[in-house]
Amino acid sequence: MKFGIAAPLLLSIILLTGSIDTAADLQQEEVTITVDSTNFRFSPPSVTISEGDTVRFLWNGELLPHNAVEGGGIFDSGEPSRNVDYSFTFGLGTNGTYEYVCEPHEDMGMVGTIIVEAVNATGNETTEEETDETIDENTLSAPFLTILASTAMATILPRNSQLGRGVSDE
Repeated sequence: MKFGIAAPLLLSIILLTGSIDTAADLQQEEVTITVDSTNFRFSPPSVTISEGDTVRFLWNGELLPHNAVEGGGIFDSGEPSRNVDYSFTFGLGTNGTYEYVCEPHEDMGMVGTIIVEAVNATGNETTEEETDETIDENTLSAPFLTILASTAMATILPRNSQLGRGVSDE
């Protein structure tokens, strides 16, 4: 009889803990940027991604050395090289527009743009203002839910275990 109370409570706890950090469940994509055949352009020159996605700068055996450096310092593939395999993941809260250059060839127009669109916890795109307001509100603490679940189970389970053994009131 008391198990009828414990089952819905246990189910509720499982459902709550399954939604603790839905941001971690976002689909992560990877976009690859290379150097085109002219050797002085990124290909593609502009990409649009979502928060949580990764941009990979990849080239091998180029005639001239290249790198990819974002103007604000958020990413830097390192010293110019003929062979580069560098990845950067744009986490939550990094939405915006990022311009980057190949340092040795910036004057020749070797520049690129990465547009990072904001996403909310359900994976839908949102505006920057919505993201700023909701990031802290949508995340529950795992220790808090664990304590809540433990307390609830501790108060219910001892009573149920007594009923299952056939203890009488005599």
